[in-house]
Amino acid sequence: MMRDHKPISIADQVFEKLERDILSGKYPQGEILSELRLSGELGVSRTPIREAIRRLEQERILDDTGHGLVVVGISRQDMLDIYEIRLQLEGLTAKRAAASITDDVLSEMKEVLDLQRFYIESEKEPGENSDQIKNLDSRFHELLYNSCGSRPYADTLISLHKKIIKYRKASVTHHSRAVHALEEHTAIYEALAAHDGDRAAEASLRHVENARANLADIIQKEG
Repeated sequence: MMRDHKPISIADQVFEKLERDILSGKYPQGEILSELRLSGELGVSRTPIREAIRRLEQERILDDTGHGLVVVGISRQDMLDIYEIRLQLEGLTAKRAAASITDDVLSEMKEVLDLQRFYIESEKEPGENSDQIKNLDSRFHELLYNSCGSRPYADTLISLHKKIIKYRKASVTHHSRAVHALEEHTAIYEALAAHDGDRAAEASLRHVENARANLADIIQKEG
């Protein structure tokens, strides 16, 4: 397994915070941001803010128009395109992971699934635990991607998975989709635990296809 734990600098923390806030919709598309405003809101100097802005521009999440920093974010079409890319990569990634995944990672995956089930079953109101469920979903996929033996595959898929955070949260707000996603994760886990690459690939593709269909339904209802 590739190690994914490393010290996080202030610049990295600022970048991750801003990326998460933009992609989750805190800063909506078209909003104008500035170094001064972000420095005040986050309570850090403008140096890490400047570095984070540069990286966000490279990610095409922010755009410097010359008159201010405009939030580009991720469009609905971007979301659908991301799922198309995942359909091309995710099955192969799961197949590779099935061959090399360790018992320690499988044990952590099982803990993630158990927590996912706990938060889903303990909800008294729809979406009450959506943040926890979304975060556990992210962790499950990180474990899967980081077990495939390829840093380019892992980096690409982790980045794409982060970019759809807003719609993933909206998805798991619906109890039925959260339950089905857990069932799909469990099928992937069981295939990985059996080191069955073909079954892991099939289960992963089914999961992405169902998530994409659910996303398309959300977009259609939003008009």
